[in-house]
Amino acid sequence: MKCKRLIFILLAIMPFMTMAQYDIKNEKIPTWLFQVTYAYQFPGKDTKVLYDCNNSIGGSVLYKTASNWLFSVNGNFISGNNVNISRQDLFGDILDSNGEIITGDGIYGSYALFERGAHFQACVGKIFPVLAPNPNCGFFVKGGLGYLYNRIRTEFGSYASPPPSMAGDYPYGYDRMRGGFAWSGEIGYIYLSNSRVLNFSLSLEITQAYTKSLRQWDFNLMGKDNKSYVDQYVGIRAAIYIPTYKRKPAEFYYH
Repeated sequence: MKCKRLIFILLAIMPFMTMAQYDIKNEKIPTWLFQVTYAYQFPGKDTKVLYDCNNSIGGSVLYKTASNWLFSVNGNFISGNNVNISRQDLFGDILDSNGEIITGDGIYGSYALFERGAHFQACVGKIFPVLAPNPNCGFFVKGGLGYLYNRIRTEFGSYASPPPSMAGDYPYGYDRMRGGFAWSGEIGYIYLSNSRVLNFSLSLEITQAYTKSLRQWDFNLMGKDNKSYVDQYVGIRAAIYIPTYKRKPAEFYYH
């Protein structure tokens, strides 16, 4: 059913994404762009209490108007390998006197903590064709509104089963999952080549979210976490683009 809906949506928007022919070198053009993006992010505000630096990978669909306005919808997944909170503060009473977790097999469990999350938003931006090979690229500014969440993921070694206190739905009481409204700002440079071969951008961005706990129970608090948080990420983002327009054929051909 979902597959049929996706095919229907693609068929519906295809007429609006026709690969028209343009002379990108000499004229401002409207075009759809598909983007694949990566960012290395640094935590700020309340985020840095729990997490260290992370990776953000995602994609978006953009529409660039003939007047160089940008409209986009994008989603990015957050993945970090370092969690700043101590295991005692995270797991509390389920640790033994040595600060270890005993697995369901009755042995000390090997486990690791990771940051996981996602950020979805709609953005509006503007390109200023300065220091650019054509009037369709240059420096840009962009702002967005959306939703962000993050959480702590606990992974146990494959050789041992999780302890009873971390089985089923119990991990939700320890993962500190929170989410909420987010805004973002971005400034950088976008390059769209005359040949359509090389298209990329590099930018500095800031994302700030106003979050609350998404869990009904926190085992360390023995109740719901009712605090409000400000999650902030500052990062350097690189992206590559796939344009949908076609170049105009050359006016003269030489043999």
